[in-house]
Amino acid sequence: MRIKGSSKNSKGRQGPTEQGGISVAIYIALLHYPVYDRQERVTATALTTLDIHDVARLARTYGLKGFYVVTPLQSQQTLARRLIDHWVTGRGAAYNPTRMEALSLVRIADDLEAVVTGIEQEVGRKPKTVATTARRYAGSRSFGEIKKLLSKRGDAPYLILLGTGWGLTREVAEGADYLLEPIGGKEYNHLSVRTAAAIILDRLLGGAAR
Repeated sequence: MRIKGSSKNSKGRQGPTEQGGISVAIYIALLHYPVYDRQERVTATALTTLDIHDVARLARTYGLKGFYVVTPLQSQQTLARRLIDHWVTGRGAAYNPTRMEALSLVRIADDLEAVVTGIEQEVGRKPKTVATTARRYAGSRSFGEIKKLLSKRGDAPYLILLGTGWGLTREVAEGADYLLEPIGGKEYNHLSVRTAAAIILDRLLGGAAR
C-alpha cells in the first residue's frame, strides 16, 4: 500500500555540502515503513528516540544536508516532533547547543515519495537513492564505488536509505538507483541501525573506502 504524504522540516541550520572531498548534497533517511518484521511481513515500526539523536549527530558530523525520519504513523510523528522541538526551540537548545545543531537537520516525512519530493524542491534536482541492507542482492555496489559517485562535482543530490526492523523491503531496495553491499562481519549480521549508519557514513564520507 502506498501512503501519500508530505515532508515537514524542522527549523534550524543545515550542515555543509562538502566533507572530505564530497561535493554533492547528501541526505539520509531512516525508514520505519515499509520494512520487514522477523517473519518478513511488511510493517511499520515504532520510533526509537536514540536513533534520532545518534543519526542526527552522524549527519552533522559528516556534513549531510538533512536527515529524514520516515513514518506514516501520526503518533510516531508527534513523538519525533516533540523531541525535535525540545532540543531545537525548547529548553534543550540552550542546555546543549551542539545537540540543537544536529537535531536541526531532522525532517519528518510520511513516506519515501515525500522525502524525494522535499529534496527536489530544496535543491532543484531529484535525488539519486542508495539503499543499504544486510541482505545480499545481485548488482550491489561496493563502498569504494559509491564513494566515487559521491565525489563527482555537479552531480545530483544523493539520498542514503536505512531501514529499521528487519530491513528495507525488497521493493524499496531493488527500486533504488544504487544498492550498497552489506557491511561485512564475522558470521553475525544484525547491527543496530545507528551502528550500521555510523559505519556506512564513515566508509563513504570519511577515511579510505574498503
